[in-house]
Amino acid sequence: MSERRVRVRFAPSPTGGLHIGGVRTALFNYLLAKKHGGDFILRIEDTDQNRFVEGAEEYIINALKWCGIEPNEGIGFGDGAHAPYRQSERKPMYRQYAERLVESGHAYYAFDTEEELDKWREDMTAQGVPSPQYNAVTRQYLKNSTSLSADEVKTRMERGDKYVVRFKMPRNDDVKFHDLIRGWVTFNTSQLDDKVLLKNDGMPTYHLAHVVDDTLMEISHAIRGEEWLPSAPLHVLCFRALGWESTMPQYAHLPLILNPDGKGKLSKRYADKLGFPSFPLSWTTTNKETGAPELNVGYKETGFFPDAFINFLALIGWHPGGDKELITLDEMIELFSLEKVHKAGARFDYEKAKWFNQQYLKARSNVELAAAVKKDIEAAGFTLGDSKLAEYCGLIKERATFITDVVTLGMYLYKDIQYYDDETIKKKWKPEIKSKWDEYVASKDLSALEADVMMNEFIAFTGLKTGEIMPVLRVALAGILQGPPVVDMAKFLGAKGTAERLKKSFDYFESVR
Repeated sequence: MSERRVRVRFAPSPTGGLHIGGVRTALFNYLLAKKHGGDFILRIEDTDQNRFVEGAEEYIINALKWCGIEPNEGIGFGDGAHAPYRQSERKPMYRQYAERLVESGHAYYAFDTEEELDKWREDMTAQGVPSPQYNAVTRQYLKNSTSLSADEVKTRMERGDKYVVRFKMPRNDDVKFHDLIRGWVTFNTSQLDDKVLLKNDGMPTYHLAHVVDDTLMEISHAIRGEEWLPSAPLHVLCFRALGWESTMPQYAHLPLILNPDGKGKLSKRYADKLGFPSFPLSWTTTNKETGAPELNVGYKETGFFPDAFINFLALIGWHPGGDKELITLDEMIELFSLEKVHKAGARFDYEKAKWFNQQYLKARSNVELAAAVKKDIEAAGFTLGDSKLAEYCGLIKERATFITDVVTLGMYLYKDIQYYDDETIKKKWKPEIKSKWDEYVASKDLSALEADVMMNEFIAFTGLKTGEIMPVLRVALAGILQGPPVVDMAKFLGAKGTAERLKKSFDYFESVR
């Protein structure tokens, strides 16, 4: 690690909801900053105003807050010395750097209209060029300040012709840089085109804006997705051309999160097909075919704990070593290093994500769970006090995967049973059980009995084998064969509640058989 103060940035575009791949990028930036006592900045890269989506910026901020990986500087988290952090608000400063590149011969003005470029591409394709590029070879045949005379360029500028500024990519040079994940990486410029740095509306593209901002904001490490690796040589050349190579951030290009089948980058479409969330929080998109709004339920609303979600996400493409999988955020900070991030893409496994959440749910105390589900469970008709609610959570949590399961899996304990497993009743019900129950109840003062004592006594009183009586009692108390132990359910319901439920269930069982 260099001696520079660690300053990293998460720089999403406000073009929609924050995908889980973006969350992982933010997480790794956060971990590196925290490990080295540095700064984690949120910068909004909104240079493409045509793709701006209302509400996306607020969504990004709320998502980071829910995940527990909050920046200490930037949009929504407080200004530092390098504000503003929204690139559209920094627009005036970028032109001077584009002009500096033109003056030094590293960039040029291009006057081609979109219509002219479209026609040029069509002609090139017709001539057998599958992917026409605006580059060191073709630029001499197009309308720009490298092919036009100085007088014509001056005339065009003075009369207000629209133009863009393009980087002048060398024709055949090797660009070599060190990536903290991939080691030394080399690209030859013969494979690269002359990217636009400044658009004709004066707004910079990402290529120029992030180079300028990373320098002015003193960013030490640029941690971003693998999809930016092909653009990295351009960015390295921009830093060099502007005289900023010595302060250029160290690059780290994260591996892709792959679809579960390992084929391609994880996509929302694939996630929708398999029925798992793409976003940390719910996000409404527009259906491309119908134009109708479409709610995409997030991990939060599905019932994930943020710490379980982050634990799972951290281990997609990174592992600190050893067999331990359940790692707290503080432990991640202590163990994290970019050198331990894998180069290859990692498959997304939603079943594993559910397993993580299940482990975190089980680890929560009954009191914590009660506080988490209190509002929802009261809305469902559960009005017992906090201690009873905590008891209920203790009965249910071993079977729950999501916090929402805690509300729904044990509804039979606080509401009348809505459904009985009739097949089990038909197989297991014996009329003598009801007779034995009536006989047992007649001989007891239930108000003086504890529920667990009552159930154990009755089980013995029937004289039946465990396999004969227990399934019947379980269905009688829960309606189904799954659930907490019979005696534990009875203790929760109390002796009176248990007796009332058994009588009602046994009457129903008689009608089924």
